[in-house]
Amino acid sequence: MLGRVKAIVQSDLRPLAARIDEDGLYPAHVLKNLGLAGAFAQHHDGFGEDHAINLQAAIRAMSSVAEACLSTAFCVWCQDAFGWYLQNSENLGLRARLQADAASGAALGGTGLSNPMKALSGVEPLRLKGRRVDGGYRVDGVLPWVSNLEDGHYFGFCFEAGATVVTAIARLGFDGVESRKGAQFIALEGTATRAVGFKNALIPDEMILSDSLTRFAKRIKPGFLLLQTSMAIGLIRNCADLMRALPSRVRAVNAYLPIGPGSLDELVDAMEHEIMRLAETPSEQAPEYLRRVLEARLEGSRLALDATQALMLHAGSSAYLRGSIYSRRLRESYFIAIVTPATKHLLKDISERNSSLQHTLMQP
Repeated sequence: MLGRVKAIVQSDLRPLAARIDEDGLYPAHVLKNLGLAGAFAQHHDGFGEDHAINLQAAIRAMSSVAEACLSTAFCVWCQDAFGWYLQNSENLGLRARLQADAASGAALGGTGLSNPMKALSGVEPLRLKGRRVDGGYRVDGVLPWVSNLEDGHYFGFCFEAGATVVTAIARLGFDGVESRKGAQFIALEGTATRAVGFKNALIPDEMILSDSLTRFAKRIKPGFLLLQTSMAIGLIRNCADLMRALPSRVRAVNAYLPIGPGSLDELVDAMEHEIMRLAETPSEQAPEYLRRVLEARLEGSRLALDATQALMLHAGSSAYLRGSIYSRRLRESYFIAIVTPATKHLLKDISERNSSLQHTLMQP
């Protein structure tokens, strides 16, 4: 699988990376080819190469994409997250209907769970409200940013319905779920990111993932976060490769800089080793395990920022030219640091988890 993914990255994705960044090209055909290669199937029970949940293989596939283009890697993460929701759904009928297509890329999807993840941490309120009707719910509200989303694509989302928060799957362009004009970004314009409006949208019971966000989030969160680390792994590895590819006369002077390709290799190897250990047990709920997952995700953000800033210094004036790959990688690294859960969100969760653990240890 990984060999097929790398071949697609080399032949299909690398030649398009500049257009994806500068023109906002959405690489739908690349995503379809990655799906056929098995990139989206590895964390689905019964669909991957070893027919078991293999989060490690999913991470390796996504990091290979991130070495060339973070926009496309983020779309892969959105697709993987969409599939992870189905894999962990309590609705076996919904899983049976959509999982095979999500795993193969026949059905593309995204995730509207940024707002609920923030709501669970007390960062912002829920944006969608629903009311019970015969056979499902009617939902209203707007989600500002949902990615990997074109007409007909699916996405996970949550809404408040009385005393509970329901998690479900919707489809853009169907039953009152509408695309709205979104913002423009300094990077990752090629991710099919848009605002989504729910206008008395009908969400049938058949599309409900779980009737409890709290319960569902506990199951998906470790995998959700660990899959995100793929973007950092791939970006950092490419920074080291780009440093090594600079002319020898430039590399001779760059040896005096504090961060070089060798040190980046060592740092990302250590980070990836920890991530792969954690990815062996994505259903674990022990407090220490969850703290390590949060810290691994945070370390990916920090090291991606350090790596791309170091790359700018290594490349020198050529990094400051419009359209340079070096400045693109820098802009992409800031996305890793601010995408939900953002750096400040992670620090808040880690601090609260450490405080809770300390309080527990102090109990008689």
